[in-house]
Amino acid sequence: MGFFPTIIVYGDGMMKKTAIGEPSSALVRAITRLMRPLVRALIGQGMTFPYLSNLLKAVYVEVAKADYRVDDSEPSVSRLSILTGLQRKDVNRILESPTPDKTPPQSVSLAARLIGIWTGDKRFTDEEGAPKPLPRMSDNSEDVSFESLMRSVSTDVRAKVILDEWARLDVVRIDKAGLVTLNQDAFVPSKGFDEKAYYLGRNVSDHISTSVHNLLDDGDPFFERAVYYDRLTPKSVAILRERTREVGMQALLELNKEALALADQDEGDSKATERMSLGLYYYDGPDEKLTDEPDFGEGES
Repeated sequence: MGFFPTIIVYGDGMMKKTAIGEPSSALVRAITRLMRPLVRALIGQGMTFPYLSNLLKAVYVEVAKADYRVDDSEPSVSRLSILTGLQRKDVNRILESPTPDKTPPQSVSLAARLIGIWTGDKRFTDEEGAPKPLPRMSDNSEDVSFESLMRSVSTDVRAKVILDEWARLDVVRIDKAGLVTLNQDAFVPSKGFDEKAYYLGRNVSDHISTSVHNLLDDGDPFFERAVYYDRLTPKSVAILRERTREVGMQALLELNKEALALADQDEGDSKATERMSLGLYYYDGPDEKLTDEPDFGEGES
């Protein structure tokens, strides 16, 4: 047996149509697999199945109401009941409940903009394009500092407040001379449960949205690729893990610079109503032998 590099492309436009209540067996296998790590997190955090079930009911109604309209008319309770399989009383209860707050923690929304500028604006990067270590503040308002970085985004929050929080979350490190250095692994904080939970929802939701868009053939496919290898030694995995950090961060930083320039260019434009997201992930672990799925990467030699 030989093993060959495999690029897995999700969503080839082929989707088996099934009757209501009879989902594709391939889709069932896929959903089962993607739910496993999520359920692991839920059990670990004490979220029981009945609690999740109530959440799912609300999400079913929300999606059916937003995405399955007829002639732009809001679906009736009866239609929502048919689409979701929920009883009318459950649909009514959900519709009458307050809309859950989906706004990100302030530390997250502000941090995203600050890190984007620090890693993409030439004023705050060195000749090699890396984020400069910044003094906390400067007597000259034209000199770059963490305070001037903060002012470029908001004047409502004091720089010290953000700096203290970032130091707690290990987003930045402050040396004895008072220079503030960005932790380049800090696109997602290494500490702070609420912050990491927010990124779990945002990043994984966007990734799944890409896969679903491609699966349902909802238009031009979005870019989604994955490189997969198995039967690797721990030494080889360690090499690939580190290499991923290098090339992955380089790709993100390059795109961030271009996106930052375009965002500044589009500011104030009435047509600036779109958003984009690019994410990279890396995973390694023990080989899985799933008897009901093909072993991608395997071939005869």
